[in-house]
Amino acid sequence: MTATAPAGRRAPRRGPIPLLGQVLGSSRPLSWVNTAYPFAAAYLLAGGDVDTLLVLGTLWFLVPYNLLMYGVNDVFDYESDIRNPRKGGVEGVVLDQSVHRLTIGLAIATNLPFVAYLVAVGDGASRLVLAVSVFAVVAYSAPVLRFKERPFLDSLTSSTHFVSPAVLGLALADAPADTTTVAAVLGFFLWGIGSHAFGAVQDVVADRAGGIASVGTVIGARGTVWFALGAYVAAGLVLLALPWPGTLAAALVLPYVANVAPFVRVTDATCEGANAGWRRFLWLNYVTGFLVTQLFIWISLR
Repeated sequence: MTATAPAGRRAPRRGPIPLLGQVLGSSRPLSWVNTAYPFAAAYLLAGGDVDTLLVLGTLWFLVPYNLLMYGVNDVFDYESDIRNPRKGGVEGVVLDQSVHRLTIGLAIATNLPFVAYLVAVGDGASRLVLAVSVFAVVAYSAPVLRFKERPFLDSLTSSTHFVSPAVLGLALADAPADTTTVAAVLGFFLWGIGSHAFGAVQDVVADRAGGIASVGTVIGARGTVWFALGAYVAAGLVLLALPWPGTLAAALVLPYVANVAPFVRVTDATCEGANAGWRRFLWLNYVTGFLVTQLFIWISLR
């Protein structure tokens, strides 16, 4: 039997342009930069040139990668999404079932050429990172694997989605695995864990209704907020190991701590109120990205 949207939800418009617009919208355009920027920044900072590899790698992480990550997720999370009041805008569309097959087809077709190119130009290390990156994206949402329904592994996998582009950039530029590189990557990874966990807080009720397990549904909304706070603080402490002026990156964790802190008393019943913090998080990333860029410029000029 075909599932239908709940009463009160407007059915998506049909026709080729609206349907393709849905597919593109499922890739979360607001978040494209969150995967493209880490790759480009890491590649250039590690000594890479402004070349074909930079351009094609950045383009892949800008759109096709996000379509594979978010679009496929929207297909397999349909039953949960139609029950989730925050879906239907910048935080994720509710894909009409008529475009589910199209979304998966376009995700595969647009990713394959870029992946093939990166395999061809890379070495053993970069190919391993690439394999982990693609696997993490697919495993998060795909049936059977469904890492997003494996509490704590869901946060680890989600963080991999955003850190692996940076690691791939480093690998393609032959960056050494020294203390500075490890500290930067680990700090970024802990930030990603905290960010995913906080994002799960607002969906505790919807995920339980849709039969989806997550770090939030297992330890509850309040426990997940504290888990996110701990991850952010840990990220800041790790970043203190960077040489000056990279040490200043630790301070960039503080706005995220301040954003999450007001929700330490949230309950499962009031979890949807955390959406206000999540919306601030989406824009906070742009501010942080700007500040990180200034820090990169300072470091490169020293």
